Amino acid sequence: MGTALVTGATAGLGLEFAWQLATARHDLVLVARTTERLEQVAGQIRAAAGVQVEVLPADLSDADDVARVAERLAVAGDEPGEDRRPVGLLVNNAGFATAQRFVGGDVGTELDAVDVMVRAVVQLSHAAVGQMTARGRGAVLNVGSVAALTAGGTYAAAKAYVRSFTEGLAVELRGSGVTATVLCPGFTHTEFHDRAGLSMSQVPDGAWLGAPFVVAQALADVRRGVVISTPSVRYKAASALLRVLPRSAVRAIGHYR
Repeated sequence: MGTALVTGATAGLGLEFAWQLATARHDLVLVARTTERLEQVAGQIRAAAGVQVEVLPADLSDADDVARVAERLAVAGDEPGEDRRPVGLLVNNAGFATAQRFVGGDVGTELDAVDVMVRAVVQLSHAAVGQMTARGRGAVLNVGSVAALTAGGTYAAAKAYVRSFTEGLAVELRGSGVTATVLCPGFTHTEFHDRAGLSMSQVPDGAWLGAPFVVAQALADVRRGVVISTPSVRYKAASALLRVLPRSAVRAIGHYR
């Protein structure tokens, strides 16, 4: 069915993307920071799904590591002696919550967040669409968030960039055979908040989505060429409300993760 590259592939939505794509018979290139965990996940997927899985350890806050991933994405499959298949679907999923106030917080953490969720998304998308448009087919799926419509610090700002960037990319790709989709989920059950040290006990049970549902909806929207994918009626309604509320009211709501 083709080859998909997934960043942040060993946990949360990234891991769910890897499994659902493998189940759909896509070969995979898995990107994450920890080699041992990557190899473990790759072995499990190979055994269960029978697909080819490459592992590409990379810290996407590091420019050299991002360049290595971009180099893999640029493979078009037509170079003499090249035995790696071109990537037909890029899933820019890697990201993290800063879990600190900007004022008085560690600026290095904030800059790492921008590097992972903005700079890497731009560089990897550029590498991918270069070879995809040359071949006349492919898709980019960038993981954003409903947080993009809130006033939630560096995380929300990064996701707002991803949303706007993806919309602009989708416009530029019209007629090329390549599509761009931004996934904008709401609260989703993964390790995301726990790993950031965020207590989410105040969030009502009804606000949470399941990772399998979110990923299935995202992949269905990619197949249909949808530009903004917002799983569930409740978050479509929340997004519509956030777009029409005065920004002063949005700021009053506070942080959203």
